[in-house]
Amino acid sequence: MLNIRNLTIERLTGGGAEPLLSLKELTIKKSEIVTLMGPSGTGKSTFLRWLLGESLPNFRIQGQLGLNGEDISEHSIAKRQLGMLFQKGGLFPHLTIEENCYFAQKPRSALTRKQQKEKALEMLKALGLEDKWTAYPESLSGGQYARTALLCSLLAEPRAMLLDEPFSSLDASLREEVRQWTFAQLQRKEVPTLLVTHDRADAFGRVLEVKDSEVTGETENV
Repeated sequence: MLNIRNLTIERLTGGGAEPLLSLKELTIKKSEIVTLMGPSGTGKSTFLRWLLGESLPNFRIQGQLGLNGEDISEHSIAKRQLGMLFQKGGLFPHLTIEENCYFAQKPRSALTRKQQKEKALEMLKALGLEDKWTAYPESLSGGQYARTALLCSLLAEPRAMLLDEPFSSLDASLREEVRQWTFAQLQRKEVPTLLVTHDRADAFGRVLEVKDSEVTGETENV
């Protein structure tokens, strides 16, 4: 369970600070997907970067972050164990799919290299991508890339997942298919997930909106 409390994000300027986003409290349960919507420039991506644990010197951010009952507000990126899917990228272009899968499992996996390979190949096979094991990311189609990036994120065994406009670069013919597949995988793994987007077509589950710097309202979108 992911819990955010008393969050305020301000952009530091030469003349002071510009309010971007405030959130009193948000709890995301296991298997739940929550969507945060709002136009560009409202601090959505900055919010995700704060959750991930990045250093953000151009912003003043206050808030408390809890995961499964533990306060992780001061934890490093590695200790937070949060997964992240971006609008573009996610795979190392100079590594093969095999090497990307190994790298994803490296920090926390107690499996042997043989077991890591078996686990990754089993997931790739389920996607019909086992023939891409020795390929490089540039050879993948948009849909194949999106699926493989999520696969690597799940191989890292995240305790929660953050999604930053992950479907916006996909062709319309692939977008809905990849969207539904992604959410199904995250729910099957019981990973609490926060998606930020400006496009209501990508929204899923509980939908919150940023209006006048505050996160308000709540609707259901499937």
